[in-house]
Amino acid sequence: MWLTEPVTALKGIGKEAAATLGNLGVRTVEDLVMMFPYRHEDNRLKDLSETPHEERVTIEGRVESEPSVFFSGKNRSRLQIRLLAGRHLVKAVFFNQHYLRHRLAPGMTITVTGKWDRGRQVINVSSFKEGPKQAGEDFEPVYSLKGGMHQKTIRRYIRTALDAVAGDLPDPMPAELLERYRLPGIAEALEGMHFPRDSEHVKHARRRFVYEEFLGYQLKMQAIKKIRKEAGKGAEHHYDLEKLKAFIDSLPFELTGAQKRVVNELCAELKEPVRMNRLLQGDVGSGKTAVAAITLYATITAGAQGALMAPTEILAEQHAQTLADWLEPFGVRMALLSGSTKVKARRIILEKLAEGEIDLVIGTHALIQPDVVFKKLGLVITDEQHRFGVEQRRVLKEKGEDPDVLFMTATPIPRTLAITAFGEMDVSILDEMPAGRQPIETYWTKREALPAVLKRMGKELQQGRQAYVICPLIEESDKLDVQNAVDMYEQIRQYFGGRFNVGLMHGRLHPDDKEAVMREFSEGGLHVLVSTTVVEVGVNVPNASFMVISDAERFGLAQLHQLRGRVGRGAHKSYCVLLADPKTEIGKERMQSMTETNDGFRLAEKDLELRGPGDFFGKRQSGMPDFKVADPVHDYRALNTARLDAEQLIASEVFWNNPEYETLRTMIKQSGALSDERID
Repeated sequence: MWLTEPVTALKGIGKEAAATLGNLGVRTVEDLVMMFPYRHEDNRLKDLSETPHEERVTIEGRVESEPSVFFSGKNRSRLQIRLLAGRHLVKAVFFNQHYLRHRLAPGMTITVTGKWDRGRQVINVSSFKEGPKQAGEDFEPVYSLKGGMHQKTIRRYIRTALDAVAGDLPDPMPAELLERYRLPGIAEALEGMHFPRDSEHVKHARRRFVYEEFLGYQLKMQAIKKIRKEAGKGAEHHYDLEKLKAFIDSLPFELTGAQKRVVNELCAELKEPVRMNRLLQGDVGSGKTAVAAITLYATITAGAQGALMAPTEILAEQHAQTLADWLEPFGVRMALLSGSTKVKARRIILEKLAEGEIDLVIGTHALIQPDVVFKKLGLVITDEQHRFGVEQRRVLKEKGEDPDVLFMTATPIPRTLAITAFGEMDVSILDEMPAGRQPIETYWTKREALPAVLKRMGKELQQGRQAYVICPLIEESDKLDVQNAVDMYEQIRQYFGGRFNVGLMHGRLHPDDKEAVMREFSEGGLHVLVSTTVVEVGVNVPNASFMVISDAERFGLAQLHQLRGRVGRGAHKSYCVLLADPKTEIGKERMQSMTETNDGFRLAEKDLELRGPGDFFGKRQSGMPDFKVADPVHDYRALNTARLDAEQLIASEVFWNNPEYETLRTMIKQSGALSDERID
């Protein structure tokens, strides 16, 4: 039987069953055998004396009493029997299964699974079977089902499918890779996933499919990189090394080891005739702007233009100010282009850009307007790249003839996840903080401690500092969201009694009003800013030294760290107070982690561990694939192995020509990874 045949080709699956399977995304025989369980129940027999309270347990025993049935209300019942399991005489309770009294009799052997109440010596039965446990029943697959499909039914269908295709299963994995990692073949691995003999069988089957999924994904990513490098006729930027060294020496700080490493990576790539496509990620304050300035200046000394796009006007203005201070003494001609640039000034900037009389333009999405034309665009840098859509980034990139592209983000992404989510990009990481940057002291306290927190804030304000107070965004209710902030705003105003200016920013404000409030705060007109929206990443208010995050348990670790990074940007000691009453252990762990470290990468790894990869980024944003079996967090070693193998395979002639790799080559082509549309 062919794997591509519809499920109705299998014995026992009619049109109705096929429709139910179709709702689960199962239409072909291949879909059915590749529908993997999301977990395996451990049904191995356990000794009750070693089983912790409230743990799920499977026991085998002899019925020692007649069933007793108790009814309470309509259709609610409790049946109980005495069961001798080894040397333990326990009570087995079955809820709403009074009909079993006709099947259970003293002297018969049964196998039951359920939650163990150690104190009362009771097992609350969730499933049972007559007779002793059979071989092969130790690990029971559990599938994600809906629409009336039952676990036993799907297992029966899968058994039928595996028997039907036995001997006709082509293995997409080359024998050489299976042997290298001692992975089972496709037939043995499918048996291990659906009908495992023991824990080792499940383990090896899973190991095979984890590697296969990662390898398939990484082959697509590496193929995209290969095509880009072959097709992307990037310009060779032969920059002036002496000028570049003089510029670096002029900076008002010493570069960190990480900055030097990343600058060398970027400059080496500028000289290659291949277009750069790189992600630069670094923690808040790790010095990404300096790296961007050096790379832009290198491009400019090679006779090309540079562009830096930021998500907000304030960010663009702050970048422009910083870069002007550093670059204008070296003769770099700069311009700032944003939505609020006056018509006449804009026309002059556009003319100069087109004539090549501007070397570097910094701006917002105004840079991607159709009438913005460059004479020779050589490098495009997008700051906080996740804030722009793929289309916006593509438009800016296409304003030059294959310009080099650098994306920057201050959201630390664990290395393992960066490899997966941005597999088609090269990744550079700034994992070292500049000397002298003071860690932010972080405290976690209960909400009722707010008056004491405001008292401490007042001391900072009296010394001329400023403070942020962040309230979470409650997505279900705009009204509730605004009310939260308004209540906090009024409470703080009342507490300080007019001694300090308090500002309010929330989701219902017009973007221009938000910009005005943020500007007033950054210019020192407001002492305290209460905000419901996440304060713009990268906004630089060096005088802000105190932050309060209300309902901090509503945020993930990465968000909390990003918010905390708004303070500690100046010479003053800074503080962050988390007001939180987390109800879960994970929530408590999150708060504890924040008080223990200022390292964004460590927190990102912890966040990933607590939340999982999909929640960490949001799938749409990252391009993170939906793996059936693999988990980029827990299987990171396999992920790294697959990436290295994929790099070698894509670079080798054997992969592209040997029949053994035909299935993998076909998979890459069918995925659309090599199409023009996919390469952004």
